[in-house]
Amino acid sequence: MYPSSSNVLVDRLSEVHSATKDLLWVLGFSLLTALLAQIRIPLPFSPVPLTGQTFAVLLSGAMLGCRRAFLSQALYLAAGATGLPVFAGGASSFAHLLGPTGGYLWTFPVAAALLGWLVERGASRSSWKLAGGLVLSDVVILTFGVLWLHALYHLPFSQAWLWGFYPFLVGDILKVVLVGLSLPRALRHLEPRA
Repeated sequence: MYPSSSNVLVDRLSEVHSATKDLLWVLGFSLLTALLAQIRIPLPFSPVPLTGQTFAVLLSGAMLGCRRAFLSQALYLAAGATGLPVFAGGASSFAHLLGPTGGYLWTFPVAAALLGWLVERGASRSSWKLAGGLVLSDVVILTFGVLWLHALYHLPFSQAWLWGFYPFLVGDILKVVLVGLSLPRALRHLEPRA
């Protein structure tokens, strides 16, 4: 059993903890990532499209905690690598993980786990602390995406930043605000009443 004072939202939803519930949360967030990956807006100047995936990655870290968030995103990558059409635009295969979006995709489990770790240590109780954790996790994804583009295409860093970082800032700020404002409120709502 998890204490009702847990900083992780899914632990607060039920006093009973089980491996089955953990598995269902992991599967659910893996599927959510796959679903949001289908929101895909191609950019004419970049091989990397705008997608909804990072919202699911951040939300998994914010809601599941470190271990479950990591597993949900690792399962998502494994599903795509084995041929399920879960990547952006229905793409699949291990080769997709080596393409232009590979740097972003490989960091999904790490970024989700990082945010989950921060949440477990109390970041979810304050919108400002949570926003800092969300920004940090998002910057990890974007930075490794840029480094991957730089290496894959032998681009100068200035071009890699133009392709892989700047176009995503507005959408990512909206994702940070949405999760950062809603999660602390949900936790407060679930506080035990005296």
